[in-house]
Amino acid sequence: MNRPTLEVADILRASGSSFLERHGSHLAPQHRKVIDAIVRCRTAALGGHRDQCSGCGHQALSYNSCRNRHCPKCQGNARAKWLAARSAELLPVPYFHLVFTLPHELSALVLQNKRLLYDLLFRASAATLLAVARDPKHLGADIGLLSVLHTWGQNLQHHPHIHCVVPGGGLSLDGSRWIAASSRFFLPVRVLSRVFRGKFTAELKQLLLQGKLQFHGSLKELAAPDRFQRFLRQLFSKEWVVYAKPPFGSAEHVLNYLARYTHRVAISNHRLVSFKDDRVSFRWKDYAADSKQKTMTLSADEFLRRFLIHVLPKGLVRIRHFGLFANRKRSASLLRCRFLLNAAAPPQQPVPTAQIKCPLCSEPMLVVERITSYQLLCAPRNSSPPKPHLDSS
Repeated sequence: MNRPTLEVADILRASGSSFLERHGSHLAPQHRKVIDAIVRCRTAALGGHRDQCSGCGHQALSYNSCRNRHCPKCQGNARAKWLAARSAELLPVPYFHLVFTLPHELSALVLQNKRLLYDLLFRASAATLLAVARDPKHLGADIGLLSVLHTWGQNLQHHPHIHCVVPGGGLSLDGSRWIAASSRFFLPVRVLSRVFRGKFTAELKQLLLQGKLQFHGSLKELAAPDRFQRFLRQLFSKEWVVYAKPPFGSAEHVLNYLARYTHRVAISNHRLVSFKDDRVSFRWKDYAADSKQKTMTLSADEFLRRFLIHVLPKGLVRIRHFGLFANRKRSASLLRCRFLLNAAAPPQQPVPTAQIKCPLCSEPMLVVERITSYQLLCAPRNSSPPKPHLDSS
């Protein structure tokens, strides 16, 4: 993929300071850290390294990445390493993809209680799948699943939802056999929707009773128990959206599919079209119009506001495993599943290493010097900077 001509970092460098002047009082420290990281990413401010071609000897200077999980430029290497680790955990069965979406009426409350309610979204969606799968009327099995949190829609508005990737089957409740799901159907979506709605709203009520929910601005009236109960009744009167996609084929297809959903940020640099006269244009898919590709133009302020509402609380894990794949029992569960499926473990994929190719001869470039930000920015112009550390690798 070609390098994008416009980046989120360019918009932040041009409009970030004025945005902070106008809206800084409403931003959390985490928002400022994300802005700072993206602006400094792959610039002299983070230091760098000198690379030398192993073939022709050509040298070039490369700047370090910020590695912030919200930076559009820093997800490729993290995604590749994560997928390499997951490749050894795949089972030789069809996989299904399900999406659990919160009603838009919950959006404001979620934004004021991100850590609590994103965690609840994970737990309620996973508990729904595990409970319905265990029901003998459906699959009658213990299953495992991987869940990925996304908080955005294509237009960058707040749209919290969970992507779940689930093997088509599970262990019988006594663990003695593998129970396969239909190759075309996993679990009934209408049942999943209603169980999900019930679990989420019941837990939401408990959070209110425990005094854990925050209410600010226009939501203050919801702090009253009778008003909150009315709000819950309105939520319960709606059909909640659970979407099941057709199953994929081979394990390779599963990995390629996962790569589209893990380690993503609200918008990639490749979707940006233009930034002119303080207006940002970007491409988006309008799913209400048969996924037609359109271009949306926003003021820089509104674009940055939408981008920053998707900053996650510090330490919130956005890729989680449940059921048979929960961290504490994943290894044992996979061994049992493979034994019952009479399948060998897939080979462990090598962990990829980022490697730059020489622009002259395409041979690998090797790091020969580490250079600090001081050496790049602060060394006197008329004197040589301190000799960089010679890289031993």
